Amino acid sequence: MDFTSRMAALLGAFRRERNGAVADSMRFYGAPCGLNYGVSLPTLRTLARAEAADHDFAKYLWRQDVRCLRLAALHIADPARLTPGEFAFWGDGLLNSEIAAEAAFALLSRIGAFPELFAAWIAPDAGWLRQYAALMAAARVPNPSPAWAVPAAAVVHEAAAASIPEAHLLAHGAVALFTALGTRNEENRQAVLRAAGSLGQLPAEACVHEELAWRLEV
Repeated sequence: MDFTSRMAALLGAFRRERNGAVADSMRFYGAPCGLNYGVSLPTLRTLARAEAADHDFAKYLWRQDVRCLRLAALHIADPARLTPGEFAFWGDGLLNSEIAAEAAFALLSRIGAFPELFAAWIAPDAGWLRQYAALMAAARVPNPSPAWAVPAAAVVHEAAAASIPEAHLLAHGAVALFTALGTRNEENRQAVLRAAGSLGQLPAEACVHEELAWRLEV
């Protein structure tokens, strides 16, 4: 079966699970996909995981302007095949915060080249969607690096200082990473506290301080 036929079959399965109430209640930052059936994430994940892993098919789905297909691609892709040469391809498909968060959960945190991806996507000119995805994925990798704490804090500060609407998302991403790091050992905890201590009291920065106060018992 070719990719078009496989996509049509998968799309049919999603269409049967369409839910207008879910679609109407969705909240995210960024651009919407052109087509959205409102399939819930748990249902979408179940249907996508029933597909065999196929990286080329996943890339085909990722190109479609359809929410459920783009999210399904993240579960069908092969993490071992996502190399630095594909960073731009996957990054360009991060239309909104929902897709970025699912990418972190389903795919990015599982790739072997994650340290390289983090360095590329946490950069000041990477854009908030890539930064958010990088932070959320970094919180999920098996062995997060304490060296990631400083650039994570810098991203929050820059977004807060620029008053971008998505600054609070980056703050939550940083908190997730800081918590994953700080609960591993005391050395990591101190690295997190030093990085977080560089933040001021702008709203997004204050959010980080407040969250860490109880997560790490600061």
